[in-house]
This record gives sequence, structure tokens and C-alpha cells, in this order.
Amino acid sequence: MIGIYIRVSTVGQNTAGQKREINRWLRGNGHAPDDVKWFIDKATGDNLERPAFEQLQREIFDGQVGTVVVWKLDRISRSLRDGINVLTDWCEKGLRVVSTTQALDFNGATGKLLGAVLLAVAEMETEVRRERQSAGIAAAKERGAYKGRQPGTTKAKPQRARQLRQNGLTDAEIATTLNVSRRTVQRYIVTTDPTKS
Repeated sequence: MIGIYIRVSTVGQNTAGQKREINRWLRGNGHAPDDVKWFIDKATGDNLERPAFEQLQREIFDGQVGTVVVWKLDRISRSLRDGINVLTDWCEKGLRVVSTTQALDFNGATGKLLGAVLLAVAEMETEVRRERQSAGIAAAKERGAYKGRQPGTTKAKPQRARQLRQNGLTDAEIATTLNVSRRTVQRYIVTTDPTKS
């Protein structure tokens, strides 16, 4: 079976662009909709603890998924170390990994090498973006125009996060339920838990 992995970093982003390109690749390669399973993560952090990604990993290592298709390799990870580890594990398992927009098919030693280069570029782009953001904030502070994050702008009630935690849900499950990031969930739980103050 083909596993399609899609990831967007924030709740506000949508998956339509990634789906369109991947569907084009599927049609062009003669794959029927029944041949694929979609794994979609939203509002993810920089780590690999994502519900759909973890499900995909389980199905890969159970032998249910033989090919993984992504829109771009950095959808797997923006971290060079994590991305190379995942790609290496998959290639060693004999998995075929396809990046549709990069028109690359990662397999064997050549696939690992190409993947390492692309993951390094993705990590560098992330660092450059963070540096630009920091420089912009510093400049805004110098002008007196930076107000920072305004209080009271949370997307969901912290009390709800704590209630879900008491019901036994993990950070990732709470994040999905509340449509926020895992970091936000952790912040909610710390700020609402009287034992943490």
C-alpha cells in the first residue's frame, strides 16, 4: 500500500496544495485512490511526535505500507538529524520514498545521499527564517513598535486542556482535539495546574 504523508505547521494552513500535487503524481503513475492511505498532521512542532506520523511509522514497520509519498521531503522533518534517521530507517526497510515536487525517488545509497542534502537545506531555511524573525523583532523593539504576544489570545481554554489530560489524553491528542500545537497544550497545562505554580 502507498502511504501519503501531509504535514502543515499551523492550524491556519491548509493541505489543499499538497493534496493537489500528490493527486497529480498518483494519476500520472497509474495509482487508484484505493491503493493509498492518507496520513495528515496539522499544527505540528519541530519534533517527530505527531499522531499521523506515528501511525504511519507503525504501519510501515508492520509491513502494511511499502511506499511513502510526500509533497516535499521537509514534510517528514525540518530537522536534519531526525529526517536522515527516518529516511535511513525507511530505505533500510526497503521502503520507496517519493517527493512529488522535487521529482525524486529515494531508494538505496543514492536516495539517502540526496535526502541528506535536501534535509540539510530545509534545516538551513528554517534557521534563516528564525534569524530574520529575530532581527525583525529586535528592529521593531528599537522603534518601540513591538508589542509581543498579547495576553488573552489563546485559541482554546487552558482548563479544557487540563480536563482532557485528566481523562488520560496525551499532549498530541489534546493538541489535535483543541486544534493547537503541542507546545501550547504544555503551556496550558502548566498555567492551569496549581501544583506547577
